[in-house]
Amino acid sequence: MSALLGLGLLLAGCGNEQQASSSEQQAPPPTPAQVMEMAPRNISLDKSYPSMLRSDNEVTVVARVRGTLEERLFEPGDLVEEGESLYTIEPPLYRATVRQREADLQSAEAELNRAQRDASRYERLLGQNSISRQQYDQAQADLGVARANVAQAQAALDSARIDLDYTNVEAPVGGMIGLSEVNVGNLVDAGTELATITPLDPLEVRFQLPQADALELRRQREQGNSEIAAQLVFPASNSSQPETLQGRLDFLGARVSESTSTVEASATFDNPDGLFLPGQFVRVRLTGLQRFDVLAVPEIAVTEGLMGPQVFVLDEENKVRARNVEPAETAGPWLIIASGIEPGDRVVVSDPAGLEPGRVIDPQPFDGEAEKVAENGTSPQATQAGAEGNRQTDEANGA
Repeated sequence: MSALLGLGLLLAGCGNEQQASSSEQQAPPPTPAQVMEMAPRNISLDKSYPSMLRSDNEVTVVARVRGTLEERLFEPGDLVEEGESLYTIEPPLYRATVRQREADLQSAEAELNRAQRDASRYERLLGQNSISRQQYDQAQADLGVARANVAQAQAALDSARIDLDYTNVEAPVGGMIGLSEVNVGNLVDAGTELATITPLDPLEVRFQLPQADALELRRQREQGNSEIAAQLVFPASNSSQPETLQGRLDFLGARVSESTSTVEASATFDNPDGLFLPGQFVRVRLTGLQRFDVLAVPEIAVTEGLMGPQVFVLDEENKVRARNVEPAETAGPWLIIASGIEPGDRVVVSDPAGLEPGRVIDPQPFDGEAEKVAENGTSPQATQAGAEGNRQTDEANGA
């Protein structure tokens, strides 16, 4: 009986050993994945904001005098220069007024000469006691009135000459002129709108920054970073690539809007060929922005778990552990993490599809190119290692 019992125990032990050996052979090999050790870094941002092109120096040309619009000297859509003649408004009428005012001035000057002679003569007679003091005072008063009349006539002549100049309507700025609002032959008054001139070079955009972005931008500018530039991105038309214009950030507001919690900013862009027009919808991209000493991972490394955004980290045995994180903001292919990971943590940055807690990882070096990870999911090394791992798994299953 004891011999049979010993033989049974021996056979059971052999069966357990074979079962354990079979389980070890069927255990999957470590999964290759790129792993990144967390350390503070400076991240360049790619921020863009919606806006609309505008011409800051756009001017509406108006008539300054009343009269018949006699001539139009441009074609709608022309590029006009500053000071170029655009219209004429009944110049003969205002030339006649100028001549009349010149005659009035000559008459006033003649009267002044007479009053000066009388005043001089009455002064001598007063010294000889030939006239009364009242007569002398009257002569001096007449001289003062004559001088005032000359000044008044001179002012009227100056005004008439200004009105004559206004009969030649000139472009106050250079730019593209629009359609004429009034046809030739119509009577216009002072203040009648005639046409609009839109300067096309440079162009301006005004856009709204979230207050957090504005605060970081102001802090970076105060630190002496002069590399912040602006770029206009136009929606792609027939070409696959959107068109862009390079510009400069001119203004950053000093207060936060109570209604929108944003800060106003503006940028200027050179448009020498006049290809782009005010009113176009664009996006303003600010380049040169940075976040300093932050923890960031490739955006593909963050997944949505049961408790919210998470990443996969490795423990001392290279086993996967899920870690909930709080994302801060996106910086191109990178995602800045506000909390949830610490310097020194090893984070899986390859495509996390199929990973689960407890899986053993074969860590592959991360080359730092988040764009490549986002496009391909894994690096060439990881792909090759993965293929080798699959081959080993197949052999183990076949065995």
